[in-house]
Amino acid sequence: MSDLNSQHNRAVWFDIPVSDLDRAVGFYAAVLGVGVEKSTFGDFTFGILAHEHGNGGCLVPNPDEAGAARGILLYLNVNGRIRDAVSQVKAKGGSVLEDTHPIGPHGFRALITDSEGNRLALHSPSDG
Repeated sequence: MSDLNSQHNRAVWFDIPVSDLDRAVGFYAAVLGVGVEKSTFGDFTFGILAHEHGNGGCLVPNPDEAGAARGILLYLNVNGRIRDAVSQVKAKGGSVLEDTHPIGPHGFRALITDSEGNRLALHSPSDG
């Protein structure tokens, strides 16, 4: 993620759950007209949509979450204050699904539901 993105954009990333990674890579590459690179982290393979100059996202193999029932996971920027942001979730009527945890070289995230029941990820490059 670029410095401009992490400092100025509220939405910084998205995960699109897919049932068939190869099919989804072909679909998004053709429809969006951008590169989609398959990448592996540990034993997990996913597709990353090209995003050199702005917000990005990836295709995540997860058939249980693909489709309208769960859908796209939007990452919201809480740069440098993820612990504080997570502490505010319950106080303001949301719930914490997964507490703050590392996501490899991409920083930290927490999965939450907002006060309206929407599933979101809070993201920060640091664990602060």
